[in-house]
Amino acid sequence: GLLGEYRGEFGGRGAELAVVTDDDDGSEESNTNDSEEEGGRSVITNKLLWALGWAWHRIMIIPTNQGILGVNLGKNKASDDEIGDYTTGIRKLGPYADYLVINVSSPNTPGLRSLQQREPLYNLLTSTMKARDEYASHAPVYVKIAPDLSLSEMEDVAAVVMETGIDGMIVSNTTNARPESLVSPNKREVGGLSGAPIKNRSTECIRTMYKLTNGTIPIIGVGGVGSGRDAFEKLKAGASLVQVYSMMVYEGPGVVSRIRKELADLLVENGYKSVEDVVGADCEDIYWNRVEERVKKRMEAEKIVIV
Repeated sequence: GLLGEYRGEFGGRGAELAVVTDDDDGSEESNTNDSEEEGGRSVITNKLLWALGWAWHRIMIIPTNQGILGVNLGKNKASDDEIGDYTTGIRKLGPYADYLVINVSSPNTPGLRSLQQREPLYNLLTSTMKARDEYASHAPVYVKIAPDLSLSEMEDVAAVVMETGIDGMIVSNTTNARPESLVSPNKREVGGLSGAPIKNRSTECIRTMYKLTNGTIPIIGVGGVGSGRDAFEKLKAGASLVQVYSMMVYEGPGVVSRIRKELADLLVENGYKSVEDVVGADCEDIYWNRVEERVKKRMEAEKIVIV
């Protein structure tokens, strides 16, 4: 469904739509054929296409010029054709998206996270980028990764991201881990954990991926963002943009305005003129090289010459 619809009146700038692609129990096998002819009528046989139809309807009823729309794509639970699933999603929904997310990190789809391994990820990203070029050339593509990756796994992801030239990363998804700090009696339930418990791990993953890619790949930081300071920490770690989801449940769309105001106050307090000036500040070597590059570009644009 719509995971974060926050409009201009709340100070937000976007929404992200995720597509559920199969039966809850996974009992029906996936069929990658679009349809079959029966009695002169085209009968939809693939649950993926039902979900895509629902998503298309949601897109059609959203007013135009009301922010940025992202489409978050995953594979079908029972499918053995992952690339086909993602490609179908891009073909059906890509024309309406402002950006596309190749989600390889949902903890609720068996086998999905194996796509984060080097060779499967390379094959998936090269294929989906070709599909993007064909069906939605206007839309940047981001890969969404898990917070549970080891350092060597993150190194593999960084290498593939750099090699394929994908437009960016979303760091990170929910976690399978269960911190000892959890007090709920439901803490042992299976599924992805989001919100405050994953904030620090998500921020550390952002910092690591920023370093591994030398700050050259834009990162959308997500995971436990509930205040302006949380957003500030994500930016300093290397995120260029910040996304909110769990706090939307607890506080509603108005949380976006509060976070923006708190972040603006923190920028002023710390002597920053813009969000761009904060990005990657925790990684000093990369940060100051990027500052120097921005200054040079600004001077070139203004034709300033230092003698």
